[in-house]
Amino acid sequence: MRVEVVYALPLQQEVCVLEVPAGTLVAQAIALSSFARRDLSNHTLAIFGRPATLDTPLQDHDRIEILRPLRVDPKVARRRRQSHKQRGRRAA
Repeated sequence: MRVEVVYALPLQQEVCVLEVPAGTLVAQAIALSSFARRDLSNHTLAIFGRPATLDTPLQDHDRIEILRPLRVDPKVARRRRQSHKQRGRRAA
């Protein structure tokens, strides 16, 4: 089976393509990848954007995504942007 393990950095994306046997789990694929040495304890895992766990079995051509933690809650960021836009309108 061919799978990809992807780790997105702020300005680039690192991809590791692996050939693994059938029945391989997400944890095993990550251990075989170039990302095995990184501390991934506070990261979230997904397969094609859908949440996954370390014991999720893989299928041929799966794309494992290692997602970095969010710096700002999306709801809070949206409120800040909206507040900033409203202040800009009042000044005009």
